[in-house]
Parts: sequence; C-alpha cells; structure tokens
Amino acid sequence: MERSRGPWLGLILFIVLLVAGGRVMWLWLDRPIERVSIRGELDHVSADYLRDQLAPLVEGQSWLSLDLGELRQRVRDIGWLDEVRVSRRWPDALTLELFEQEPVARWHDDELLNSRGEPFAFGSVAPPEGLPDLAGPDGSGAEVLAYYDRLQQQLATLGVDIRQLRLEPRGAWRMQFGSGVWIMLGRSDRDARLARLESAWRRQLGSEASQIRYIDLRYPNGVAVAWHGETAPVEP
Repeated sequence: MERSRGPWLGLILFIVLLVAGGRVMWLWLDRPIERVSIRGELDHVSADYLRDQLAPLVEGQSWLSLDLGELRQRVRDIGWLDEVRVSRRWPDALTLELFEQEPVARWHDDELLNSRGEPFAFGSVAPPEGLPDLAGPDGSGAEVLAYYDRLQQQLATLGVDIRQLRLEPRGAWRMQFGSGVWIMLGRSDRDARLARLESAWRRQLGSEASQIRYIDLRYPNGVAVAWHGETAPVEP
C-alpha cells in the first residue's frame, strides 16, 4: 500500500506546483493598464472629448482581468461612436480602434440619425450644419429617413429641398421646403397627392412660394393653399 501511494503523491504535488506557478504567472502578467492607444479617423469628436469619456472606463483596471467584450460595449455607448475594436498590447497597454458615427439628419431636438436611420445623442459636440430635420415616433428613424431620400429624388425636378419631414403618431406625413412652405401630405394616396403637388407647383405655386404658408394635399382632387395674411386656405 505504501509503495502505491508514491506515484499519486508525486502527481498531486506536481499539480499543486503547476497551479501555484500559473497563479504567480497570472499575477505577474495581470498588471495595471498604463497606456491606451486610440486609432481611427475622427472628424466630429476631439481627443479631449474621447479622453474624458474613456478615462473612467479603464481607470483601476488590470491588463488580463479586463473583460474586453464588456469594455467594447461600454465604449460603444459613448456618443458619436458607431463601432469599436479593442485589443491588448504587451505588456500593459490597450488599443482602441474607433469608428465614428456619420450623421445624415437631425432627429427631434437632441439626437441625430446615422445612415441606417439609428438615432444617437450628440451631447456637447455641435452637429454639422445643413442637416435635414426629421422626426417620428420611437423606432421610426429608418422609415422616416428612407421616405426623406425618396421624396428628395422625386421632387428634385421642382428645384426644392426638404428642410423638415415629420411622421405623426397616427401615420400622417408633413414636410417643409427650404423656402419655408409646409406641405400637408396626410396618410393615404401619397403618390397621387405628390403628383398633384408637382403639377400645381410647376403651373403656379413655385413662382409664388414666398407668399405661401402651407399647401394641403389632403383633398380628393386638387390642392388647398394657405397664403400669408389669409385666414383660410384657397384651392387654386
């Protein structure tokens, strides 16, 4: 019996030493993070903005114990960042490759839309000038952006640009041209209504746009026009 214990005791001792050595090696490698490198083409956010946002996320973290997946998600939550790649660099550094959001429109008063119609907050960073102003119910960003692009193409021959586009909670649409004219498009028969608008705009309304408050297309035939200084719309 005593002889049979020898190999087992040796194996157990070897395992204990191996685990202890691994623990020592882990502690030696798992040193505090000393450097964070940032890569990426950034047009809208500054280095100071990123430093202020990133510093709390890595403060007190160690090189091996840090969960890279969790850090990536937390960095993605920073305003203006669309995608993030995180990697370790020997012996005590991290590399963050950042991809910035590309704003294509304003969304309500305090957010922007990216090219996928996803809203994001712009915070203290000033958004680019000249973006169209879009709005709609929660979750409708992609739908509103897609319809905006379609309207821009459809109405391009009129020489107008769309400054605002609104999708109301009940499904009605309205838009404002750069000249300030509001267009009440409604919910149904939008293609037919837009065709009537194009015809009336070319025939008369385009040359008198500066005098128009809004154009209401929600009529079975024709359009109704509200002129500045008038209390009721007139059907041309």
